[in-house]
Amino acid sequence: MLGALAKKIFGSVNDRRLKTYAPKVAAINAMEPQIAALSDEQLRAKTDEFKAQIAAGKSLDDILVPAFAVVREAAKRTLGQRHFDVQLIGGMVLHEGAIAEMKTGEGKTLVATLAVYLNALSGKGVHVVTVNDYLARRDSEWMGQIYRFLGLTVGVIVHGLDDDQRRESYACDITYGTNNEYGFDYLRDNMKYELAQMAQRGHHFAIVDEVDSILVDEARTPLIISGPLDDRSDLYMAIDQVIPKLVREDYDLDEKQRTVNLTEAGNEHIEELMREHGILNEGTLYDAGNVTLVHHVNQALRAHKLFHKDKDYIVRNDEIVIIDEFTGRMMPGRRYSEGQHQALEAKERVTVQPENQTLASITFQNLFRLYSKLAGMTGTAATEADEFAEIYKLEVVEIPTNRGVSRIDEDDQVYRTAEEKYKAIVEEVGKAHARLQPVLVGTASIEKSELLAELMVKAGYKIIDFADPAAVEKLYEGARTGRPTKQFAVLNARFHEQEAYIVAEAGVPGAITIATNMAGRGTDIKLGGNIEMRLEKEGVAADSEAADAIRREIEAHREVVLKSGEPADPAAGRKNPMPGGLYIIGTERHESRRIDNQLRGRSGRQGDPGRSAFYLSLQDDLMRIFGSDRMDGMLVKLGLQPGESIVHPWINRAIEKAQQKVEARNFDMRKNILKYDNVMNDQRKVVFEQRREFMSAESVRDEIDEMRRGVIDDLVANHIPEGAYPEQWDAKGLNEAVQNVLNLELPVEDWAKEEGIADEEIRERLRKEADASYAARVEKNTPEVMNYVEKQVLLQSLDSLWREHLVTLDHLRQVIGWRGYAQRDPLNEYKSEAFDLFNQLVGHLREQVTGQLMRVDVVFQDPNEGGADFANPPAELPPMFAQHLDPNTGENEFDAAQAFGSFGGPGSASSLAYGQAVAGDLDVLERDPADPATWGRVGRNEICPCGSGKKFKHCHGRFTA
Repeated sequence: MLGALAKKIFGSVNDRRLKTYAPKVAAINAMEPQIAALSDEQLRAKTDEFKAQIAAGKSLDDILVPAFAVVREAAKRTLGQRHFDVQLIGGMVLHEGAIAEMKTGEGKTLVATLAVYLNALSGKGVHVVTVNDYLARRDSEWMGQIYRFLGLTVGVIVHGLDDDQRRESYACDITYGTNNEYGFDYLRDNMKYELAQMAQRGHHFAIVDEVDSILVDEARTPLIISGPLDDRSDLYMAIDQVIPKLVREDYDLDEKQRTVNLTEAGNEHIEELMREHGILNEGTLYDAGNVTLVHHVNQALRAHKLFHKDKDYIVRNDEIVIIDEFTGRMMPGRRYSEGQHQALEAKERVTVQPENQTLASITFQNLFRLYSKLAGMTGTAATEADEFAEIYKLEVVEIPTNRGVSRIDEDDQVYRTAEEKYKAIVEEVGKAHARLQPVLVGTASIEKSELLAELMVKAGYKIIDFADPAAVEKLYEGARTGRPTKQFAVLNARFHEQEAYIVAEAGVPGAITIATNMAGRGTDIKLGGNIEMRLEKEGVAADSEAADAIRREIEAHREVVLKSGEPADPAAGRKNPMPGGLYIIGTERHESRRIDNQLRGRSGRQGDPGRSAFYLSLQDDLMRIFGSDRMDGMLVKLGLQPGESIVHPWINRAIEKAQQKVEARNFDMRKNILKYDNVMNDQRKVVFEQRREFMSAESVRDEIDEMRRGVIDDLVANHIPEGAYPEQWDAKGLNEAVQNVLNLELPVEDWAKEEGIADEEIRERLRKEADASYAARVEKNTPEVMNYVEKQVLLQSLDSLWREHLVTLDHLRQVIGWRGYAQRDPLNEYKSEAFDLFNQLVGHLREQVTGQLMRVDVVFQDPNEGGADFANPPAELPPMFAQHLDPNTGENEFDAAQAFGSFGGPGSASSLAYGQAVAGDLDVLERDPADPATWGRVGRNEICPCGSGKKFKHCHGRFTA
């Protein structure tokens, strides 16, 4: 109560922070006439002036006001857009390394230019992170006009770039790219064998667009580069046959926590079944030799009991394609790890693909914490403010809208059954359609969107095909005549090819769009229609008379939509009229309030009127899991009749509390994952830093010598215990170890028989002999060649052992939880075990490098005859697979079935356009202009592969009948 009173008097923390920006905003506005009077050349010269001031000792904060004024003027001259005052505030928030929460349609893309330009003046590079390639290209071209006008260079990182092009883009003042590209480039850089091959030049400042999607949603899974393992498809298929024979008493299922485990009776039953099928031949399931079987059984059990077809995944073209729970879109190429995907393939009887071994990985939390300064922007961050603060040390600042929000958010309507709820939704959609109000119906999954689509079809509606101009014309004709045709569009993973057109037309009078989540679509829903998309789709030039006619039509449609609200109806209990604009109908609440807010935020952009309502039932997942049984009994007692709904603010609050519980649980899960990953991250930093030191050194001879002496110390310590008598020494074992590791034939056993000899003397003799042998080997192969060989052996041995170490840590992570039953903290146990494993890695590295170099012999051969060329050494890495998704588009940034070759270096396959080669067709290494079948997925703004010089969207990618 006191807090509420203080907030009324003094304002919230957010309000007080916003007030601190007012003087700078006033100063920028005061400079506007002065800056506007400059010529283009004088305005461009300001960039050099600012750089000189920074070189002279001024800070970025010192030049913020004139720099922002310059960017605002440049935007007016290049884009015809002027930053609003609230956008200037957003730019200051980003510059301070915080998150700017701005509503949909408030111009976040333009806001970023202010902080990007200011920080780019330092010359250390600024990374702008987007959620997909399309937005990276679009924003780099669109906002790049401002930067180039002011004399800065702009690069973009997307599919299809080779290492040279990537280095060139990263060398620019400003680089646009996706979160996945930045992450994979970081991992690839730390697998290279020469510093000159590395693409990135550091992590200075990054602005993350849709920061909640990237730093929260995608933080659930790491970026992974992996390589193939042996095929185990027969084992997956065999185990899958026994799982359906389990009965309900054999396992404990917890839907809320998404866990399933065998009971004691289930363990006995599964062992019996596996013996019958010849899978378990000896011992019990939990014997040491059968640990792999336990893993496969657990994954098969999860596949059958936790993963549901058409909700978590779909089967398409003999593949299991994952459905993202936040966007409802397909994610082709993304695969579950640890054999889970193979278990699903076995369950659905599709081809079981071989597993992959992790070669390098990193989470987004640890990737973005590499940056010296990090900022972000989104429309929905407040609900995750605690997570941003705790994990990333980022504050969330709510930026006020340029115009007030006039959307009305109604209380939720709760029905007893899903059938009643969907019937009410279809009726409500029909009413809005009749008065030409565009409706966007949000669903939580493909399954639900298709169920609703079926009900719409039964009610007399047809699905509109945006590839059919006649069907689209009917939509416009209905808007013009006031007699809407009963058509609706479905936007989910099955129809995402037409996504841009579906979203663009969702604001046309009478349009009905059923969408599975609306996060980060990249296209605004504009009332009346989207002029840019109409011109592109119809192939009309922007400055033609036809374009003017389309603009007039869209403006007329906008007026219709604005007047399409619902009048007051006291008889129906509606005392006040409801506004026109886009009508949002949610079919259920998501686990996260943020996803619901993203759906609502599609309506009411830039002061437009709008309306939103959620229709729920007690059979919805969220309601069912969080105690709907008690609520159902209460509603029956209150006399709720079939078809009736209950509407009350208390219901809203109860649902919000349930969502908060789920959000808190998910945050705890991500925090727990991060705690374990931090252990690996500390080791990753050490390994990557060591690699860089090895690569940057002219010679690693000192490290090699130190390793060799360390190996000798270990050999002597292992065979001659401290304080032992000579007759207790294992001289024979030491002799064999010297032969195996050091490749030396020495009379070690004779030395041990000498009177009065000590272990230290034997150690010195071994060192002297080993040093002499290695010096002779260096002399024989020449120091120049051995310098190269030493570095390559050291780097490749480190990489090989690091990969094995990652696999070991993965396995350790899976079983360490059992230590909790012994009253031990699993995390501390994991840290301790991981530390010991890392020490073992260091010991193995010394031994492996020493053993190889004590045997190495170089064969000199003419490079033209296929021999080694030490002036330009090959830097090939083994075939790899890159795995991660873009959760906001559902399109995999990298095709997991595609072999990437070495990611760069002479003779590598890195010039392959990532994403072109597809599973089963890995020989497609380049695009044939005459054969569209070889083009693969082409970006809309990419130059058309046919060779016309036009963008793909204006050429072969142009909308046609």
